[in-house]
Amino acid sequence: MNAALVSALIVFFVLSVPVGVAIGLAAIVGVGFFSPLPLLVVPQKIFTSLDSFPLLAVPFFILAGNLMTHGGVSRRLVGFAKSLVGGVQGGLASTCVVTCMIFAAISGSSVATTFAIGAILVPAMARHGYPLPMAATIQATSAELGVIIPPSVPMIIFGVATETSVTQLFMAGIGPGLLVAAALVAMTQVWCRVKGIGRQDGDESAPILTSFVEAFWALMLPVIILGGIYGGVFTPTEAAAVSVVYALVVGLFVYREMTIADLPQIFRSAAVSTGAIMLIIATAGLFSFLISLSGLPNLIGGWAKANFDGAVGFLLFVNALLLVVGMFVETSAAILVLAPILTPIAVGFGVDPVHFGIVVIVNLALGMITPPLGVNLFAAAQVAKIPVQRMFGSLVIPVTVVLGTLLLITYVPEISLFLRDLFT
Repeated sequence: MNAALVSALIVFFVLSVPVGVAIGLAAIVGVGFFSPLPLLVVPQKIFTSLDSFPLLAVPFFILAGNLMTHGGVSRRLVGFAKSLVGGVQGGLASTCVVTCMIFAAISGSSVATTFAIGAILVPAMARHGYPLPMAATIQATSAELGVIIPPSVPMIIFGVATETSVTQLFMAGIGPGLLVAAALVAMTQVWCRVKGIGRQDGDESAPILTSFVEAFWALMLPVIILGGIYGGVFTPTEAAAVSVVYALVVGLFVYREMTIADLPQIFRSAAVSTGAIMLIIATAGLFSFLISLSGLPNLIGGWAKANFDGAVGFLLFVNALLLVVGMFVETSAAILVLAPILTPIAVGFGVDPVHFGIVVIVNLALGMITPPLGVNLFAAAQVAKIPVQRMFGSLVIPVTVVLGTLLLITYVPEISLFLRDLFT
C-alpha cells in the first residue's frame, strides 16, 4: 500500500491538484483499492484529525494577523523598526528583517508577514535604489521568521501531529528565531555595503521614543500573547482568542484605521486561509494513519538504526530530506505526513522532540524561499510586481545564511532548549 499511496500522491501533485485535495484523493485510492478497510474510515479519520483543542488556535491567530494588518499595525511597526536599525547604510533592509520578526509574533504566518510588511518596505527600498529583485528577496527571506518566531501555525501543527507540547515549542522557537533574525540583519548590512546601495536609508527616521509611543499598542500584543502563555495565564489556544479581541479593539478604537464595514472581508479572508489549512490537516491525518497502518514508520526506523550510528548522521539525513521535500510540498502537509514518522526515530536516537520540532520547522521554512514552489517567493514577487524568476539570482546569499543557522540550531540544541529548560 505504501507504494500506491506515494505514487498516487506524486501523480496528483504533477497534475497540479491542490495539496489538500491531492493528499485526500491519494488516501482514498489507498483505502479503496489497496487495503481491506471500508471507505467509512475516510470520514472517520478526517473528523478525528480535526478533533483537537490546540487546532482552534490556528483560525484565531490567522484572524488576529488579518485584523492587525488592516488596523494600521504594519506601518507603525515599520516606523519603530526603522528608528532602531534604519539609520545606517542598508538600514531599510535591516528594518525589513526586524519588522518581520516583530510582526511574526503577531501573525504566525510567513505569507501574511510578506504582504503586510512587503507592501510598505519593498516600494520604500525601490525608492532608495535597491534593485527590485533584491528588495523582494530580502522581504521573502525575512518573512520566513513568521513560522519560526512564536506564535507559529506550523508549531501548533507539529505539536498536534506528534503530541508534543505546543507551549514548549513556542518557548523553543524564540532562540532560533532571534538567531536567524540576527544572521539576516548581518547579511543585509554586508550585502548593501558590497553593493554600494542604501546610503540614504536613514532619511526620515523618527526618534526611537516617538516611534515607540506610536507603536506601543501594536508592540503590546506579542507581550500579552507570549507573556500570558509562558506565565501560565492561558494556553496557546486561549492566547489566540485573546489576540483576536485585542486586535479588534486596537484596530477599531485605538488606531481607528479599521471600521465595522471592513470586518466582513477580513473575516472572509481569514476563513478562506483557515479552510485551506484545515483541509490539509484533515486529509493528512488520514494519510498519516494509513502510512502508520502499513508499518512504514517501523521500516524507516529499522533502516535508520542500521545506517546511522547516532543522532549526528540521522539529523544530517533528515535535514537533507526536508530540504528537498520543502521545495515541492507545502509546509503543513510536510509536517503532518513526515513528523509522525520521523519524530519517534529521532527520540530513539536521543534527540529531544521539542528540539527536533524546531529543526523540522526551520528547515521547512527554507522551502518557503526556494523554487519551484516557495510560497514567500510568489508573494514577494506579487508585492514587487516582478516575475518570480527574476528573484532566483538573489537567493543564493540568503539561503546560504539560513542554511548556516539551521546547522547551528541542529547541532547546538541549547539554542532551542535553554528557555524551555529555564522555565520548566
